[in-house]
Amino acid sequence: MTVKMRLSAIAAAIGLTLFSTASFAQSFPTKPVRLILPYSPGGIVDYVGRTLAQHLGDALGQPVVAENRPGAGGIVGTDTVARSAPDGYTLLLMDPAIVINPTLQESVPYDLFKQLEAVSVVSSSPEVLVVSPQLGVKTFEEFVAYGKANPGKLNFASAGVGTTPHLGGEMFMQATGIVATHVPYKSIGSSYTDMMANKVQFAFSSIAGALPFTTDNRVIPLATTGDKRSEVYPDKPTVQEAGIKGFSVDLWLTVFAPAGVPAPVKAKLNEAIKTALAKPELKAAFAKVGVTPRGTSLEEGAAFVKADFEKWKKVIVDGKIKL
Repeated sequence: MTVKMRLSAIAAAIGLTLFSTASFAQSFPTKPVRLILPYSPGGIVDYVGRTLAQHLGDALGQPVVAENRPGAGGIVGTDTVARSAPDGYTLLLMDPAIVINPTLQESVPYDLFKQLEAVSVVSSSPEVLVVSPQLGVKTFEEFVAYGKANPGKLNFASAGVGTTPHLGGEMFMQATGIVATHVPYKSIGSSYTDMMANKVQFAFSSIAGALPFTTDNRVIPLATTGDKRSEVYPDKPTVQEAGIKGFSVDLWLTVFAPAGVPAPVKAKLNEAIKTALAKPELKAAFAKVGVTPRGTSLEEGAAFVKADFEKWKKVIVDGKIKL
């Protein structure tokens, strides 16, 4: 075969591949899409994920099936997606634990930046500091005073090791000098029975997880972790207002896909997410639990994830936080 013939054959193969990819993207999706939620039902990932799945399915023209895969602070569900076929039919909705675990854990079974790619940042939300009613504290200041006067007597709940409720509690201890014991649960929702019984005394919870329990004062909200007050708890100060300058925890959620999904498919998924997030019904549902829709380009999503990875890495390393 001559050089010219070889080049022609290579060009033809490339052209066929591009045509096949474009054709696949144009018809995508032709079957239901799975959205893996790596926590148990009852928290913000579950609520936002199921709300998003409904509207994303409308935008794609195929059902998007939300599937809970809890375990190991989100690692089990994340690994499921990292190892799945890169065809756009298996997606992950994940919180900041995905950028925290690689630093905090001795090892994780996937490479965040080689096996997963951000499709779009979906939302932002502060957390809310909630306490057991049996503590008898009504304000953030009273709670801090109690913790300092009773070193080692407080337990705090989280949605698992490496989640933002966990590191929110760790940051709180660093900032106040309070000593408390971390008690991880499969989800923040599963901790509330123990908090009501005073087996654990506080948590930095998602608003979605806390709201059913704060509405009737089964647990007490004291402060939120955003830069401004939450519309859900407008009478509660931010932690910064209450005295800890610079304290901010954003429980953002992002859709990820396995690395290698064809670019036209990722672009189609990105646009469908933006379409879903623009729907008034979705915005209203998110607002009920203090969640703000976002939506980013593929490039913006990748840059955001990398920046937050560096932020939490510094917190963990500087704070010498160990499991």
